[in-house]
Amino acid sequence: MNQIDTMYPENKKEMYSLIKAQLKALLDGESNVIANLANASALLNGAMRNINWAGFYLMHQGELLLGPFQGKPACVHIAIGKGVCGTAVSQNKTQLVEDVHRFPGHIACDSASASEVVVPLRADGGIIGVLDIDSPSVSRFDGEDAAELEQFAEILQAACDWSQFVKAGV
Repeated sequence: MNQIDTMYPENKKEMYSLIKAQLKALLDGESNVIANLANASALLNGAMRNINWAGFYLMHQGELLLGPFQGKPACVHIAIGKGVCGTAVSQNKTQLVEDVHRFPGHIACDSASASEVVVPLRADGGIIGVLDIDSPSVSRFDGEDAAELEQFAEILQAACDWSQFVKAGV
């Protein structure tokens, strides 16, 4: 599990407010995708309680390819429509999975993961990748997490220069 920085409040709304403000500060004047995603995954991993993976997959040659992350080694390639991440791309919407072991076609990169939230990243009308966060606890994430992480993703999307990445046609 991740080490929580004690500066982050236990109150979820306050924690998300703080990390979104910190993300904006980290992104100020920087548009490099890899650098920004690396900092964003480190920020999430340090702030969120009871998670075991936080990171990104980016569209590459028609599939999702592992990007910057914090956690154990992960699956490198994920087909569109496969697993929670690929489903987020094929359905073009956030996936909130209370129990990944009940999710049809779940890809178990880490057998310790029990719940997951995946938020599509968009640029120029297409999906450019996903933000993926896993937890070892069933039902760790709820609608508030999903909505706050969608806002987090919007901040990232606006700051990055996505011109070097190909979008998914969904």
